[in-house]
Amino acid sequence: MRCAGYPPLTHLDRMTDSAGVIQHAVYNIPRRSSGYTTDDNARALRLCTRLCADPSDKSMIERVARYLSFLEHAQKPTGGFHNFMSYQRNWLDDRGCCDSQGQAVLALAEVRAGNLPQGFRILATELINNAIPVLQSLTSLRAHAYVVQAWAILRRADVADIGGLESVARDAAKNLMNAWNASHRNGWEWFESRLTYANAVLPHALFDAAEAWSDENFLTVAETSFRFLIRATTSDDVFWPVGNHGWYPQNGVKSLHDQQPVEASTTAAAALAALDSQESHALLIAFQRAHGWFHGQNSLRAAVADNESGGCHDGIESHGINRNLGAESTIAFLWTELIAQDVCHRTNGTIIESPVPAGSPKHCEMAGAR
Repeated sequence: MRCAGYPPLTHLDRMTDSAGVIQHAVYNIPRRSSGYTTDDNARALRLCTRLCADPSDKSMIERVARYLSFLEHAQKPTGGFHNFMSYQRNWLDDRGCCDSQGQAVLALAEVRAGNLPQGFRILATELINNAIPVLQSLTSLRAHAYVVQAWAILRRADVADIGGLESVARDAAKNLMNAWNASHRNGWEWFESRLTYANAVLPHALFDAAEAWSDENFLTVAETSFRFLIRATTSDDVFWPVGNHGWYPQNGVKSLHDQQPVEASTTAAAALAALDSQESHALLIAFQRAHGWFHGQNSLRAAVADNESGGCHDGIESHGINRNLGAESTIAFLWTELIAQDVCHRTNGTIIESPVPAGSPKHCEMAGAR
């Protein structure tokens, strides 16, 4: 099997103006009233940095510059980042949410480690160093996870001049372990009392932590929690993520609807991180199910992504596909396709195909995980 070609960035470019990527869309048209977020611009920055294999690629460099400029503007004198900006370019929050701090530093780590002009990398270093005091006070588990992932990127690239981040990242990994110790039970092998959003970033971070620090129990918890998550998000041999209309509380029922592309993307990325620690047929299947969710291997047996434009619909709802193609969804799809390229090359073009779900969409719904 040949590795499939990478989709175009047509829709991402449509969603981007001179300030950055606009948050939401009305169908495939940018919804200007939704403004911008640091979260989405950080995701776009990370994606385009990874895609920029050649510094002479002027179009990609311009994309990176635009999104990096957004993050530079978003950073406050205290080192933290605003998150919400109106279309009129006024900041709408005094203090950005915890997750946006982690997302920003994760993207900046990608820039610092990337094959980019020196000025880009120097600026990324300065912004990370400015943010260290804020990162030390984060309380969100997902923010902790992003910080660990950021340090892992810098470590793999042998970046030696951001030593302050290692201490913060190690504390963040220990915070994830503390959450695990406080919450996991027999039959509920998770860090919290419910599964919510971007769940896979938590075990992903511990796979990265195990690579950096072998003296902790990081790998065991990463493997155990990721297996639990895969079981909870697999039904009828397809990836069926926790819906954001009710989530999945311990001893409760998993929400089947409002499935979000970010769940498929983060699960695919965690599967790749797990593959770094061990080659596994089961992990390849987990990856392919998450990847296949975008292409019709889901509860509706309908494509969520648009390969022609590189855009992605905003999820699967109770009545069908959400027809809007927002920034988060689009970047989640594009990031997953980037990961798929990596997995395909690793396996010499023999990515395992996920089975198409048997039966009707109604059959799949009735068989949803509980």
